Amino acid sequence: MLQKREKVLLLRTFQGRTLRIVREHYLRPRVPCHSPLCPQPSACRNEGKLLCSDVTHYVIPDWKVVQDYLEILEFLELKGIIFMQTACQAVQHQRGRRQYNKLRNLLKDARHDCILFANEFQQHCYLPREGGEPMEKWQTRSIYNAAVWYYHHCQDRMPVVMVTEDEEAIQQYGSETEGVFVISFKNYLDNFWPDLKAAHELCDSILQSRREKESENQESHGKEYPEHLPPEVLEAGVKSGCYVQGILNVNKHRAQIEAFVRLQGASCKDSGLASDILVHGLKARNRAIHGDMVAVELLPTWEWKGRTAALSENDGEDKASGESPSEPMPTGRVVGILQKNWRDYVVTFPSKEEVQSQGKNAQKILVTPWDYRIPKIRISTQQAGALQDFRVVVRIDSWESTSVYPNGHFVRVLGRIGDLEGEIATILVENSISVVPFSEAQMCELPANSPENPWKVSPEEEKRRKDLRKTHLVFSIDPRGCEDVDDALSVRTLRNGNLELGVHIADVTHFVAPNSYIDVEARTRATTYYLADRRYDMLPPVLSADLCSLLGGVDRYAVSVIWELDKTSYEIKKVWYGRTIIRSAYKLCYEAAQELLDGNFSIIDEIPEFKGLDEKSRQARLEELVWAVGKLTDIARHIRATRDGCGALELEGVEVRVQLDERKNIHDLIPRQPLEVHETVAECMILANHWVAKKIWESFPHQALLRQHPPPHQEFFAELRECAKAKGFVIDTRSNKTLADSLDKADDPNDPIVNKLLRSMATQAMSNALYFSTGSCAEEDFHHYGLALDKYTHFTSPIRRYSDMIVHRLLMAAISKDRKEEVQENLFSNKDLEELCRHINNRNRAAQHSQKQSTELFQCMYFKDKDPDTEERRIADGVIYSIRTNGVLVFIPRFGIKGAAYLRNKDGLVISCGPDSCSEWKPGSLQRCQNKITSTPTGGDAVTFHLFDHVTVRISVQALRSHSDTIRLEIVSNKPYKMSSAELCRQSSLLLKSELVKEVTRSVEEAQLAQEVKGKVIEEEYQEYCQSKGGSLYTLLEEIRDLALLDVSNSYGL
Repeated sequence: MLQKREKVLLLRTFQGRTLRIVREHYLRPRVPCHSPLCPQPSACRNEGKLLCSDVTHYVIPDWKVVQDYLEILEFLELKGIIFMQTACQAVQHQRGRRQYNKLRNLLKDARHDCILFANEFQQHCYLPREGGEPMEKWQTRSIYNAAVWYYHHCQDRMPVVMVTEDEEAIQQYGSETEGVFVISFKNYLDNFWPDLKAAHELCDSILQSRREKESENQESHGKEYPEHLPPEVLEAGVKSGCYVQGILNVNKHRAQIEAFVRLQGASCKDSGLASDILVHGLKARNRAIHGDMVAVELLPTWEWKGRTAALSENDGEDKASGESPSEPMPTGRVVGILQKNWRDYVVTFPSKEEVQSQGKNAQKILVTPWDYRIPKIRISTQQAGALQDFRVVVRIDSWESTSVYPNGHFVRVLGRIGDLEGEIATILVENSISVVPFSEAQMCELPANSPENPWKVSPEEEKRRKDLRKTHLVFSIDPRGCEDVDDALSVRTLRNGNLELGVHIADVTHFVAPNSYIDVEARTRATTYYLADRRYDMLPPVLSADLCSLLGGVDRYAVSVIWELDKTSYEIKKVWYGRTIIRSAYKLCYEAAQELLDGNFSIIDEIPEFKGLDEKSRQARLEELVWAVGKLTDIARHIRATRDGCGALELEGVEVRVQLDERKNIHDLIPRQPLEVHETVAECMILANHWVAKKIWESFPHQALLRQHPPPHQEFFAELRECAKAKGFVIDTRSNKTLADSLDKADDPNDPIVNKLLRSMATQAMSNALYFSTGSCAEEDFHHYGLALDKYTHFTSPIRRYSDMIVHRLLMAAISKDRKEEVQENLFSNKDLEELCRHINNRNRAAQHSQKQSTELFQCMYFKDKDPDTEERRIADGVIYSIRTNGVLVFIPRFGIKGAAYLRNKDGLVISCGPDSCSEWKPGSLQRCQNKITSTPTGGDAVTFHLFDHVTVRISVQALRSHSDTIRLEIVSNKPYKMSSAELCRQSSLLLKSELVKEVTRSVEEAQLAQEVKGKVIEEEYQEYCQSKGGSLYTLLEEIRDLALLDVSNSYGL
């Protein structure tokens, strides 16, 4: 029997008035307690996660403990934790979404022995707030009352320890109920976990940070920054248009000076601003940190400033700006923070000399974040001397208006500066990537497949699915050595003469039930993370490399899209979607498929499925396979031509041929032109994604997951247009069709690299493609700009993308709906799907950033070992692609590197090139024009550098203690680097990523060989974490098919 109560909420309106709202609140006699000691588990409906049965006590943290010590409660050693609903709501309202999501993920994680108890819906636990009672006192009273009920509910068989920071509560409740103990959190750690050293150190660090904050508030400091406006004033100001809302993005190259606010939501439409807002200087930033959602007040137009045009440290591949250097842009100041986006930060402690220079109080240390965009953080510690050679994780606690720097506390040590594992761990933390092992509970949900107990197709599934094993020639085309085969193809002639094209995708969702432990883990990870020497899988290998991998000669479950095509025009007549059973006949590599396409049939000697066949069978099967590969290619050409006619943008893929030595280690990577069969597979996948997108949208117009790619802002194309103009080309950016046509025409027959650079600039100007819920977006905004499709989604890679798993479930629900059957799938509402899309988009960005950063790490490791004066590979040909006031940006085709080359150094000297074209530094001046820059040394001949000039550059590495090492470029001659024409032609056809990966690969192989003595230890570590680690970079490169060929959108980040 439900009991009705009234809950009174006092809310503030945008105008600042207090609004009293009365809501109905229903209490229940039973809510899930999740305890194995529950006397009536069926009545409590204890489904899913239960507390561990071998604990000595249950611990219930007060709301303040959950807020301040959540990172300690995350320790796996702490078990039997009961989070009360009251405490969780306090975190949600007072600490923001990031902290609340962290708590939610902790509760979902099967590795952590903790549960949520809905005390405010249990009729014996619910306590109404008394008149005049402070919110904090009511929250503590409610949690204690629920703790007492929980103890009695378990029939007094398990002691309960409530931990709180409220001294009055400890005095009042400490001895009130036998079996329920109320103590401080510090006292709890001292008495129950005296040997858990890491928890004690973290607790001391948090307490010290709180004491520092309290003492700082008591001291009469002057204001360093203006106070932030109250939330109700900010909300009213944003609604009225007085303030503009957006995300703060700090320029990493000028972190002390430049930050930009990218408009969001209503601010974007109502402000009338066509560009971002510049926030100039730290004072105007007013304690906001990169990633925070802020409210900005625009300054008068006469105070507006322009972007800085000079090169600075770390200048590289930032997106092109629409503003010219001298053109003022909207400028503002931060008046308040709507939502903090604080996270874990990797920092470096100062050296001994720097500690001494920081002042008298050596316990207060200013640490430098690895990320340039984050300000220095002040922490209190006595371990500064011991930690100065390590990468360390800290968290920010507060940033008062009286303090120049934010205050934080020490969390943990990652590893030594410069050590490979420490630097990789840094990249993971900076991108908020968790690489915890798959838990036993998650692994227990998965079916077994062993020689003793092989997996088989079940009779029930045979009845439900269309069986293609005897009727269709199904085969896969993948990189050599690929294990996670998530797609296969088929094509055949029907009795009526038409063709049938099939795309078959691994049926991952058959094995991963919605909201199961493994599903929650996959949702949290959202994607497989690929680093330069390893990958972290979204799903355990038993699925990704075995049961869900469409390997040759074995039965597998698939989700198929099958089209009937006109035999001559290839027009689509009808389409079928459904679950199937397939047995792939061939597991082809790309090279073998291309040889068959080119008519080189001797390649069949290398195809395992042809071995052992008699000549007649070989010939018959060969003819069948050659016809299928050729027909697939014809169909793909037609599909591509159709999209090209609508304005699809053409991007070259990356294709490398790997030379392995006898030990199967990489000897070299030889770049090659992409194969046509790459596009064949890619077009079939794009076709399937497009048709599935249409299907799920038709069935669920307000809750389908699609992928949009909005048209770029025209101002971002300004630099592209100007650069093309310097070569006499006109780039029309009004639509994707005109842009694609313009780029095709912008080809310099004397220098193929020009077209590559122009396409790279176009890529930099692109918006990122994003997942979205169709219920939160108008249909005219569904369009995919890069692929020229009205609707698009991701369906073809459920092994490594959670978005594809959601799409599979939507497709299955759509099929059930068509059959008038009950929809069995648990579908997300529009609101929940919108939140999930935000999470997946965030994780995809993290995956891209971590991959790029790890690649740059190995690149620097490679060049660090080469002598800049004697090593030939340190000198290379470079092409100037951007002119700045004090230097140029250079692209090096040989290694795919983009970077800054200064023409004026820090001493004010300018570059001078003598008769032999060799450069040196001399006093002088620089004069910059739009497409060129002239260096005029005193008493010497002027030298002019034009856009797209070839110059000779020296590559070096700048070792940085507090940040990642960076590549440095120095122009050593204003003439091209001398090499054979054949070598130049070969290299000019390469793309950025292929050459970059090539050099990184060599470095990684050297590192792997050097670490072979530690092989057993490393292998054990990866076994523990249930993650994948290839024996060489060959496996890695083949796994990241996004970079190699696949969906053309990936080159754009689409």
